[in-house]
Amino acid sequence: MTPSKLISIILARWSLVLLVVVLTTLTALGVSLSMQPKYVAAASVLIDAKPDPISALIYPGLASPSYMNTQVDVIASDRVALRVVKDLKLTDNPDVRQQWMNATGGNGSIEQWLASGLKGNMEVKPSKESNVLVVTYKSPQPDAAAAFANAFVRAYVGTTLELRVDPARQYAGYFEQQSKAALDKLEAAKTKLSAYEREHGILATDERMDIESARLSELSSQLVAVQSVTAESNSRQGAAARGSDNLPDVLSNPVVSSLKGELSRSEARLQELSTRYGDAHPQVIEAKASVADLRAKMATEIRRVTGAVGVTNTINRQRESDIRASLDAQRQKVMKLKEARDEAAGLIREVDSAQRGYDSIAARLTQTNLESQSTQSNVTVLTEATAPMRPASPRVGLNTALAFVAGLVLAIGMALLLEMRDRKIRDADDVMALLQIPMLGVLPAPNKRPNKALPAAERRLLGHATRGAA
Repeated sequence: MTPSKLISIILARWSLVLLVVVLTTLTALGVSLSMQPKYVAAASVLIDAKPDPISALIYPGLASPSYMNTQVDVIASDRVALRVVKDLKLTDNPDVRQQWMNATGGNGSIEQWLASGLKGNMEVKPSKESNVLVVTYKSPQPDAAAAFANAFVRAYVGTTLELRVDPARQYAGYFEQQSKAALDKLEAAKTKLSAYEREHGILATDERMDIESARLSELSSQLVAVQSVTAESNSRQGAAARGSDNLPDVLSNPVVSSLKGELSRSEARLQELSTRYGDAHPQVIEAKASVADLRAKMATEIRRVTGAVGVTNTINRQRESDIRASLDAQRQKVMKLKEARDEAAGLIREVDSAQRGYDSIAARLTQTNLESQSTQSNVTVLTEATAPMRPASPRVGLNTALAFVAGLVLAIGMALLLEMRDRKIRDADDVMALLQIPMLGVLPAPNKRPNKALPAAERRLLGHATRGAA
């Protein structure tokens, strides 16, 4: 269909088109004027990425695209709406209660009914590529729109703080229990270590170990020295058993040496007296008795010296045995002390492990306690809503313009529909389509000048036809 044919159809049915357009426009105008005006107030919040004042860490997940969508869902949640109802004390209003009774007949919860109604008039719009959320509320009264928008923002800020503090309080309770258990474990480990130290007399394990080790080394040195002395005394006792005259102790003994000298002199005197007087002379007999007495004394002294060598050897052997026994006892003592030190070291490690565990849990408990007492969140009110001066809806001019366009489209559609049901001959094309014969010319309408764009033959034909008609 050509534009000229469409125009001809509209002109042919102009009354219908005009009627439809006028009715549609007037209807939209009347509806817009009869609608109750709605005021929209807007408030905005900023979700800050500043570090946590307690842990000094960036809030996790803030850079994720889903974080802002999550915050939008939080604002539009029932929890925030119920908080708005509670903060504004809407349930205490008798008119509100009457409206609830009329709407639900007293069934259900008035808080839930109010929250659903508030959410229907609230809208959250996140800003592109920013951390700002815009909260709008629509209401017939401008003051109410601003009040509810600000109430939703405050409820959202309070809810985010609760969502952060409540888990911290739960964690604080959990860590408090764990802290008590860790403290009991630490005290038990310390008690066990103290009892073990008292039982084994351990005051300073490393220092005592050094002392006992030094004593063991000293006894080892003493044993070596005594063993050398005992070996020497054994050799001297053996030499005494083989012959005591050449024994060094006998040779070095001053009494024996003195007796030997005196004996030599007595024997020389006896030999001289025997040669001079004979064996029966009284002086010879006296000299013999003196020599025998000296020999007896020397033998007695030699026996005493050799007996002292045996006693000394026995004493040295006994000393060696005692030192060996002391060395073995000291070695056992050092070994037991090493075992005690190792076991005490295990108990000390157990105490240190319990101490580290308790310190770690205590640090987490302190942090969670601080977080549970926090009054700050990462959400800040950027702008508060104010009462709007003009209503946001209805928009009379826009609605009327849209109704005019819609009515015009509807009228043209109706005209085309009626044209299809009742075809009319509007131009030469309709004639040719109906008769199926070639067209020689077109007669212009009366009082219409010939079209100079037509061929000359057609203009002459039309001119003759016009003059003949005249």
